[in-house]
Amino acid sequence: MPLSLKRPQKLSLLRRIPMPLMSVIIGLFCGLLVWGVLDQVQPRALRSIFAEELQSRLDQQARETLIRFDNYVLAHTSTARLLANHRQLADYLEPVYWYRADGDLPEQYRESPRWLPESSLWQSLIRPSHILLLDNDGRPREVYQLGERQLPAELGGASELLLGERKARATLTILAGQLYLLVSEPAEDATGTEMGFLMLVVPIDEQFLMASQQGISSNGVLVGILEADEQRFLASSDQSRLHRQQRLNEVEADFLVTSQSFSDYEDTTLNLQFATLVPRSVVQAMRDRVAGLEMRQRLVTAFTFVTIFTLVFYLLSERLNKILQRISRFSRRALGAKQPVIERGNQLFVLEDWIHQFIQLVRDTREEMRQQHESEMHESEMLKQAIMETALDSIITIDRRGVIIEFNPTAEQTFGYDRQEALGQVFAELIFNNESRPQFTLLMADVLSSRDWAPDEMRHELTAVKRGGAVFPVELAIKPIRLKSRLAFTIYMHDISNRRRTELEIRSLAKFASESPSPILRVNRRGVILYANGASDELLDYWGCERAQTLPLYWRNRVTEILGNGEDWQTQVNSSSRIYSLLFTPVVDLGYVNIYGRDITAERQAEHQAREHQQELIHVSRLSTMGEMATGLAHELNQPLSAIANFANGSVRRLQASGQGPEDILYALGQITAQADRAGEIIKRLRALVRKQTPVRRVADLNEVVREVCSFVEFEARKAGIVIEQEFYVHNLLVRIDVVQIEQVLLNLIRNALEALREMPEDGRSLVIQTDCQDGEWAVARVLDTGPGIRDEEMARLFEPFFTTKQGGMGMGLIISRTIIEDHGGTVNAEQRTGGGSCFSIRLPSNRNSDEQ
Repeated sequence: MPLSLKRPQKLSLLRRIPMPLMSVIIGLFCGLLVWGVLDQVQPRALRSIFAEELQSRLDQQARETLIRFDNYVLAHTSTARLLANHRQLADYLEPVYWYRADGDLPEQYRESPRWLPESSLWQSLIRPSHILLLDNDGRPREVYQLGERQLPAELGGASELLLGERKARATLTILAGQLYLLVSEPAEDATGTEMGFLMLVVPIDEQFLMASQQGISSNGVLVGILEADEQRFLASSDQSRLHRQQRLNEVEADFLVTSQSFSDYEDTTLNLQFATLVPRSVVQAMRDRVAGLEMRQRLVTAFTFVTIFTLVFYLLSERLNKILQRISRFSRRALGAKQPVIERGNQLFVLEDWIHQFIQLVRDTREEMRQQHESEMHESEMLKQAIMETALDSIITIDRRGVIIEFNPTAEQTFGYDRQEALGQVFAELIFNNESRPQFTLLMADVLSSRDWAPDEMRHELTAVKRGGAVFPVELAIKPIRLKSRLAFTIYMHDISNRRRTELEIRSLAKFASESPSPILRVNRRGVILYANGASDELLDYWGCERAQTLPLYWRNRVTEILGNGEDWQTQVNSSSRIYSLLFTPVVDLGYVNIYGRDITAERQAEHQAREHQQELIHVSRLSTMGEMATGLAHELNQPLSAIANFANGSVRRLQASGQGPEDILYALGQITAQADRAGEIIKRLRALVRKQTPVRRVADLNEVVREVCSFVEFEARKAGIVIEQEFYVHNLLVRIDVVQIEQVLLNLIRNALEALREMPEDGRSLVIQTDCQDGEWAVARVLDTGPGIRDEEMARLFEPFFTTKQGGMGMGLIISRTIIEDHGGTVNAEQRTGGGSCFSIRLPSNRNSDEQ
């Protein structure tokens, strides 16, 4: 259909203006607009940026000058350290000795010291005006004057400037009105003896400050040291421009001053600042250069903008003309449309109108072409798409009668038939065994009768047969394909032998937990029991819940904590008949906890029997000890019994004489009662010690326990001529113990000490029992004797079972004692005393719930 253009009535003036001329006009307008905007914004922004950058540069330059000054001072400090540790100075100080009684005046030299190394040390440094050797009291002993400058009077004798900690230091100070750098280093002679200090005295003047900034282009920049309190300069790098004692406010008109406090000279008592001075003339010249550069940049920017804008519009106009001519030729050749009218003026509007109509014509033509080719491509596209969807499986295409019309390479490899051999055969007879053929026939009937041909709904598992007769399971999917003149079916067959084996393994693994004789459970984050095997029934009864129910609150909280920290947790529970050890293992990614239980009832019963056997052994040991002490206990009982008899006979005689008053009789009867109580107390203690009983722990005072044990062995000690010295801690030592067992341990240690002392002369026998508190956490009892001690080879075997150094000993006393103490959470140790003898100590944890009394 011929294409005609309609002339728009609007914008007729713009249509008559050629695009090159329009581009020049628009470019000039935009350039002037950009110039005006930049003229209002850029100068202010540039001044702000210049001020910020200037301040940043000033701060940076000030930091750099201070760093160079500090490095220069550090170089003097390093030189002083090198001189102080130099071999020549050490050799020089070797024969020298300074006495405190020497006079206060040091030795003066107007030359370099002979122990000073070659002058190459001062190539990059300012030579000090003086070098001093100070003694350890800070008094100058030798003064070397290296120039014409006289030594300040403050350094002529001992002063606070020369006294201080024995360490290397660098100090800035004012001496005789001049600022000095004092660098001191400890000095030693060749034998390593500390002789005193080496001090370098360096004046801080113009020469020093200029040298500290050497190698740097200053551009008129000065540095100086400012007295912060009085705001006056003590030194500068150019005395002609900034002289000493000049105040800060006098120079601020000519310089920009940046001052910084010193931080590396903690020994300096002065309030000094390091000042960097930049001439204002330099800053103004820089500002003028930046302003001129900015003006030139704006001019260049505006000119460039106008030029580029005009050029782009011109090129765009030419390009549009070429495109319009090309489209016109295409429309005549392909669509039969008329050529658009090429007017003089703005071709952009002509092209816009024509493109709208041209696009509509292209859409109509494209729709006609699509309908023409759609029917031709539908049949081939459907067949190719169905084959390509599952190319890794066996793909077989059959017609409505079940005859094979396509057989892909995967099917050839799977079933063992060539494609040409399989084509034309009946699919069901070639592929399936006798049992699966009827099922496939029913499946095909369902596909034909179904209106919904979604392949996922037609998946079935059948048994296929290979060429050699081997059978294997396959998963079958049938997809009908409606061609233009016939109906075909594409059959997708997937070998599921591996999947069957995997499913079998999974079922076997799933039975593993259920067949386990130990409890295995799985709990989610909310505490719900997701799984519990048969062995977990007793645990479920203990918790009072069933499968798929929630654990009690305490256990739910534990599950939440375990999933939060991601760490295993182990605990123990006692059910009605069993004891279980439970291990909670979190699986954080999946949000559940596996609980693995283990029946430890037999282990706990074995531990209980072992403890009972241990208590039997401890009881036998006490009985053995009491048998060995029978003679002493008999003597202890004989004393109160004899006293009872004597007082009773005296009372009878007084009654017979009838001449005595009742007061004497009452006194005698009171003594009889006291001695009877004494005998009863001895028997009570003896019975408590030898009685077989269940261990009972209570809070007791270790001091009282030691006193009680000492009373048991009092007779044996007196018989051996030994006085037991008891040194008790000033406060009560409260411990939670089985009193009988701890008395047994102390009794064994004290009796061992008594037996060891019998081998020593009577005048050399000493036995001390001490109690003490260690770190507020431990109660300690020590048994110290002056016996023959313990040999080194015996010390290593002292706590071995059946090892003894006594004649006829069993070798079980110490091992039983250690077992008792360790069961109480303590330790028992033996060591050799320095003066002879041995020391046995037991340490028990203090009862923290009780206060000292």
